[in-house]
Amino acid sequence: MTMNVARIGLWMSARQWPHGTAERRDTAQELAELGYDMVWLGGATADLELPAALLESTERLCVGTGILNIWTESVDLLADTYGMLEKAHPGRLLLGVGAGHARMVESVTGRRYRRPLGAVVSYLEALDAVGIPASARVLAALGPRMLGLAARRSAGAHPYLVTPEHTRMAREILGPGALLAPEQKIVLETDPARARAIGRAALSIYLELPNYTNNLRRLGFTDADLAAGGSDHLVDALIAWGDLDSIRTRLEEHCAAGADQVAVQILTDNKQLPRAQWRILAAGLDLRPPAVAGAVSGI
Repeated sequence: MTMNVARIGLWMSARQWPHGTAERRDTAQELAELGYDMVWLGGATADLELPAALLESTERLCVGTGILNIWTESVDLLADTYGMLEKAHPGRLLLGVGAGHARMVESVTGRRYRRPLGAVVSYLEALDAVGIPASARVLAALGPRMLGLAARRSAGAHPYLVTPEHTRMAREILGPGALLAPEQKIVLETDPARARAIGRAALSIYLELPNYTNNLRRLGFTDADLAAGGSDHLVDALIAWGDLDSIRTRLEEHCAAGADQVAVQILTDNKQLPRAQWRILAAGLDLRPPAVAGAVSGI
């Protein structure tokens, strides 16, 4: 599989998407018309029902899963659905897989969460066995060992909740050939108090998960930064907020640090799809559909 990855993608929860077929089609077509090339779906499952709907709705929109949890997603089901979608839409589906978080995995599966690196290796071996190639998958990698595994056994890495400093470190570990697509939260709000309030609401669940807090400590943040919803320093580092120039600057920092694509997650003060913000961002970054500016858009 060869995927042409644009510099800007959109990251959003699968729970945000409408359920109706027509609504999903119209939403996917709207994104393509605005000039977005790729959507990352958080909370997608191995049946790939939502990715399939998006792929079938447009001729060029690419889809990534962010992430498929190795503890809960069936390899056999994934192989069947991936095979059908790759045949129908070659080179447009990228499988992001990862080990998830101990608290969530144990509550859902009742199994003890341990040795996540070894568990990911076993899952990748199972994917090999059912014919899903390394070029079709990326790892949800944060730490050095998982990033190293991503470089060896997949197309690259899709780190979540990271800074440009992490992107720089990840690129050094991955080397020049691997795909690096970090997620970056943004708030299109210039009032500091309001922007940080929206950011803290989004960060609250992640600051309770050791996978993320350990990674943030590796990046130099302290326990004081992680306490009480996150310091202003932490919020500002993890969430790009302000006007379009401020947002553009953060995205450029990721690209300068080695990102092939930045998966932008737009935060608002509600759970609806941020349609107005999609349009503002697309115009501010001068995205264009292929008929206007070619197949790959840039910052």
